[in-house]
Amino acid sequence: MADQTFGPNGWTPERLGSLEGQTFAITGANAGAGFQASRILLSKGAQVVMLNRNPDKSAAAIANLEDEFGTDAKVSFVRMDLAVLASVREAAAEVLETVPKIDALICNAAIAQVPSQTFTVDGFESQLGTNHYGHFLLCGLLYERIEASKGRIVVVSSLGYKMGLQTMQFDDMNWDANYHQNRTYCHSKLAQMMFAYELQDRLAAANKGVEVYVCHPGSSNTSLIQTSGNLMSRLLWGLMTLSPAVQSAEKGSFPEVMCATESGLKQRALYGPTGFQEMVGPVGEGTLEPYAYEKPVMERLWSVSEKATGFQWPL
Repeated sequence: MADQTFGPNGWTPERLGSLEGQTFAITGANAGAGFQASRILLSKGAQVVMLNRNPDKSAAAIANLEDEFGTDAKVSFVRMDLAVLASVREAAAEVLETVPKIDALICNAAIAQVPSQTFTVDGFESQLGTNHYGHFLLCGLLYERIEASKGRIVVVSSLGYKMGLQTMQFDDMNWDANYHQNRTYCHSKLAQMMFAYELQDRLAAANKGVEVYVCHPGSSNTSLIQTSGNLMSRLLWGLMTLSPAVQSAEKGSFPEVMCATESGLKQRALYGPTGFQEMVGPVGEGTLEPYAYEKPVMERLWSVSEKATGFQWPL
């Protein structure tokens, strides 16, 4: 039975009160669910810091937001390429210098369905390097600022975590032997979830006040596949967006906004749509498969990630 915590219509932004004085940092915020999350948060008086790769698209996004909310809208941009660890470090340094508090860091950005094996400048398979390693490092670099605000980290994953190997391929993290555009993407999204759940455990053991939540946007009409998928993937997705099995990017943003703001949520959970196959519909707690928090795998992934990024978390 679908979660009824927030009633038959699920969680919606109508639950939000004023967010004046709160600051939210969002990766991949110039389009799709990240942009819609920015809109919702700004509409409630929050400050939004966009962490995006493309300066021109970010400027256009900010211009659109200022048209809607006025030129005094509290929105800014820091350039960051998650696929380049040096860029993540530079962006985090700029955030620490210019943003005095972070109430929630929303790890929204991703690439998906990359047709053939490609690598980041640091030598990682591109989807794992961007979606997981980049966010792993960013969260670690900004952790103390988040902790100072007793804030949150929100990891935006995907239902795709169920469609891959359902564990980590530690003997070939770059998928040199068996690259597959979808299974490799699913591997990266499962890695993000395992990072979040292991972080929950480490924070609890250290008695820290930071909360970590995991969500997914369901099947939402964003540019994710159109940006990095092959021609067939783009065509199939284009047809699928015409069906009731795909919802708007705005609705796709509800789970991440909820996880960044709502009190009383469970941490060892997966939030997202609870309707048809959990792809669309009212937002609440969905199904979380136990292999997503298999402790020995999470611990090993943490060690692998610290070595890969050259960053040791202060926990």
